[in-house]
Amino acid sequence: MLKKIYKKHLFLIVLFVFMYACGIKKHIPENKRLYTGATIEIEADSIVEKVTELKTDLSSVLSKQPNTKFLAMHLGLYYYYKNQQEKTNFLNKWLYRKIGQKPVYQSDINELENKKILINKLENYGFFYSSVSSNFKEEDKEASITYNLKIPAPYKIATYKIDSMVSPIYKDVKELTKTSIIKEDTRFDLGILKLERARLDTELKQKGYYNFNSDFLLFEADTNRRNTKKFDLFLKLKAKVPKKSTVPYKINKINIYPNYNLNDSTEVKNIRFKEKTYHQDTVFFEPKYLDDFITLKEDDFYNPLTSKNTARRLSSIGTYKFVNIQYKEIKDALTDTIGSLEANIFLSPLTKRAIRAELQAVTKSNNFAGPELAITYSNRNLFKGGETLSISTNIGYETQISSSNNSGLTSLELGLKGELSFPRVISPFAINKDFFDYSIPKTKTSLSATYLNRSQLYTLLSGTALFGYTWNANKYITYEFNPISVNYTRLSNTTDEFQEILDNNSYLESSFDQQFISGLTFSFTYNEMLSSTKKHQLYLQSTLDVAGNSISLFDKETDEANEFLGLEYAQYAKADVDFRYHYNFGNKNEQTIATRLFAGYGYAYGNSEVIPFVKQYYSGGPYSVRAFSIRSLGPGTYDGNNTDDDSSYFDKTGNVRLEANLEYRFPIVSILKGAVFVDAGNVWNTVSNSDFNDEDGNVTDKFTSNFINELGMGAGFGLRIDVQGFVIRFDLAAPFHDPSLEEDKRWDFRADEPVFNFAIGYSF
Repeated sequence: MLKKIYKKHLFLIVLFVFMYACGIKKHIPENKRLYTGATIEIEADSIVEKVTELKTDLSSVLSKQPNTKFLAMHLGLYYYYKNQQEKTNFLNKWLYRKIGQKPVYQSDINELENKKILINKLENYGFFYSSVSSNFKEEDKEASITYNLKIPAPYKIATYKIDSMVSPIYKDVKELTKTSIIKEDTRFDLGILKLERARLDTELKQKGYYNFNSDFLLFEADTNRRNTKKFDLFLKLKAKVPKKSTVPYKINKINIYPNYNLNDSTEVKNIRFKEKTYHQDTVFFEPKYLDDFITLKEDDFYNPLTSKNTARRLSSIGTYKFVNIQYKEIKDALTDTIGSLEANIFLSPLTKRAIRAELQAVTKSNNFAGPELAITYSNRNLFKGGETLSISTNIGYETQISSSNNSGLTSLELGLKGELSFPRVISPFAINKDFFDYSIPKTKTSLSATYLNRSQLYTLLSGTALFGYTWNANKYITYEFNPISVNYTRLSNTTDEFQEILDNNSYLESSFDQQFISGLTFSFTYNEMLSSTKKHQLYLQSTLDVAGNSISLFDKETDEANEFLGLEYAQYAKADVDFRYHYNFGNKNEQTIATRLFAGYGYAYGNSEVIPFVKQYYSGGPYSVRAFSIRSLGPGTYDGNNTDDDSSYFDKTGNVRLEANLEYRFPIVSILKGAVFVDAGNVWNTVSNSDFNDEDGNVTDKFTSNFINELGMGAGFGLRIDVQGFVIRFDLAAPFHDPSLEEDKRWDFRADEPVFNFAIGYSF
């Protein structure tokens, strides 16, 4: 039976493809044949290696390629012909712009030109004196071509030598050829010779040859002294190469303009500091702080890598909009062996002070909604050493808009935060500056205070303090280390109603008990996402958060819990990993398959029974599982909707979090992008809490080996407005697996209950 069904479907597919092909053929003009491709047949000498790879390479250089196919169908060609009709529709026009292709006919193929291209390519690979013939195979409305190649044994390099050159470049070139990629007894390859020339140009510049150019190098092959197919390869300089191109240059003087404006004159006051000249009428940036960012040194040979490193380090300060390093030749100082340069570093500052205001509309899973206003003031170069001060304040008002007995509850939040960043290491002990070759670490400090008042419930006052460092180890790797991280929370003005909730929910009560958190955090980030040209992009972030270990050495032991300065402190360890992979493809890599995996685990010990509420994991929302509202998923299979309305005050959290995301991103038109996605995830507790048990007393929140069946899953689509990397995102998603439901009811795609997400930036 199954075999009959299979044959029936196979017959229908073949019939459809045949009818589709006929539909294409009827559009081909009477005097034309559609070009279907080329076949390359090779008759090669027995010592020729990798013939299959050679065929593929030769096929790619032919001047015309046939129209592409998808599942044996010419979709691009089909929509081209549809668009040529007098009457067409918007959809056909749009599909033609996206995937349409103009037809390639037999008459478009230039046999003579392709033969020349193939012979030239073979000669580039060392197969001299090859021959090629061709013939077309013509069928009904279609034609293909076969190229027959006869390839003899290749020419190989017998010796590789340096021809006579002027001094001092001769000595440096000879030294560099010791590590040459050209090896004796290897096949002649023009591509390898070009790579060698580019390598020598790069390394000579790094040795100070400021005026050198790769075009000055010339390779010559001599076969006169060899009877076999071998030749001597010589590297030489072209005739009439300028003298200034054959000598290295040293930096004679370094001029730095810390407050440069294009309209300014370069004739300003100057001071000397550590063999550099700083030009500024009034001190805008202290030379003693700026000097560490400049890796150029007087009397050093010119090196473009050092110049690039200096520009990058200066740009990382955060004070400058433009960094421009220019070199000027000192012509009178040029000799037969050395040249001199003057380096000028022009630094154009950003606006010193700035104010930014943001107005947001906030909605939460607990039915609270309302506006939030944030104002930020920034001051760059505060103490004339590249310091950045940022002071922000926010005010948010929310009201619960549900129709339950709790409707009308309000929430008022006031916040104040100050951040001060220093573009250098501030430490009680000396640190070797040479250790940070790529970039200088930044020292970051911050203080913040938040006042939260929920009517008829409680008042929460919290404060945080942070001191730490962040630095880039290279282009992709970033470290962040915060040895001091303090968080203080004080719950007050609790109503009788809220106290009753705490008394009935020991898990929630324990979360609020830990008023004092003191610890350290460390994170490692590997990020290739900034390299937009890469086809494969990886991102990995790992974070470790440990609290209470050092402070326990100074605690005050009590019968109930240990205290420090009269405050009960938390002890826990928390670690998580965020891994992302992007595959970019299509025209200009405009399409992306984006994936993400997240895993996090927190462990409370010593002074703590549970992790403090502010440090627990949550799932759901625009950067998580988008088919569920923020903080509404889990823990485990817990269903808070079946409990009293009191539970709606609080977010659903746990000490274990697992999430996975898959998204396909594609362009629509101009700055408008589209996406379809699938998300899965949840949070759990490793130690079950009875407050999360269901009506029958069954455990719902504990992490078990059955976790895969307890994932919340959803799918949806979205629109993005992408303006030069600034993204406004709209996502609409619906759940198709809800772990809070009974097992036989979880798999249900509730398309009529979508969740709308609005966010800034991509989700991952």
